[in-house]
Amino acid sequence: MCSWCYAFKSVLKKLRQKLPTTIYFQTVIGGLAADSKEVMPEETQKMVQQAWHHIEKKCPEIKFNFDFWHKTIPIRSTYPACRALLAAKQQGVTFEAMMLEAIQMAYYQQAQNPALDETLFVCAQQIGLQLSQFKQDYTSVFIEQQLQAELQLTQKLNVSSFPSLRLELGTSVWPIAIDYHNEQIILEEINRLMVNDE
Repeated sequence: MCSWCYAFKSVLKKLRQKLPTTIYFQTVIGGLAADSKEVMPEETQKMVQQAWHHIEKKCPEIKFNFDFWHKTIPIRSTYPACRALLAAKQQGVTFEAMMLEAIQMAYYQQAQNPALDETLFVCAQQIGLQLSQFKQDYTSVFIEQQLQAELQLTQKLNVSSFPSLRLELGTSVWPIAIDYHNEQIILEEINRLMVNDE
């Protein structure tokens, strides 16, 4: 749910298509903002809006719908969206990416609030999930356990900013620099690390 992750999605898609077949790619949920029903503090709202403006300048192909800040009550809580991805995946691995796309579209383009269950339920319906099953999974202990396990993995990988890439080679974990314009630069760093590891 980080706006910088949204800005990175097209480069990430190209990178994944070009990764060596020996690399297993795994998405790990970072969490970002814990459960809350509190209105986002004014200072945080300004910070996020500034980030959106900065992204639009840095990545001209990315646009945000700033109506979000006037049409909804902003709540800083991304754990519901994280649970929604995990719940969607229960109905098929391909639904995870579809759910992410639907949530990002709802949030960044349609000014919908992804911290609200009803927004996530609409997204689930839009991508063809069986809604009653999704709701059951979304609120289950199992999904909560999965979320906590992914958050722990994020900490273990020393991830403190989003998006982040890590390359695990044997017992070593290497941070990979993010480039928002050119997947080739990222790929070259990965290839260099793999060659040095041989």
